[in-house]
Amino acid sequence: MSLTTEFKEFAMRGNVIDLAVGVVIGAAFGKIVSALVEAMIMPVIGILTAGNDFSKLAVQIGQNAKGEPLMLKYGAFLQSIADFVIIAFVLFVAIRAINQLKKPPVAAAPAPPPRQEVLLQEIRDLLAKR
Repeated sequence: MSLTTEFKEFAMRGNVIDLAVGVVIGAAFGKIVSALVEAMIMPVIGILTAGNDFSKLAVQIGQNAKGEPLMLKYGAFLQSIADFVIIAFVLFVAIRAINQLKKPPVAAAPAPPPRQEVLLQEIRDLLAKR
């Protein structure tokens, strides 16, 4: 079997194509969620934190050979953690909503039999006892 034939068989398997589609859709959905976080959620958080920008927090830990300060930018790390938590929560809510839509509707309890049918069953049971 040639290399090209073997590669063609590998690439045309259903699960490889499904994975490729999932990656493309996942990337697009990731952009949507990132835009939601950046444009709608982070401004609200900025208002709640009095306009503080965590990404600019840093501590000077020394100087390099040129005399420029060496900064430990822990604020960028905190910002990344906050972004991750927000994105994870938004994805959780979205997936939870999708799973709720997938659930089949709960079947209603069967209606009780009509009163006439109950009376007929009682009569039948009494006649069967005789």
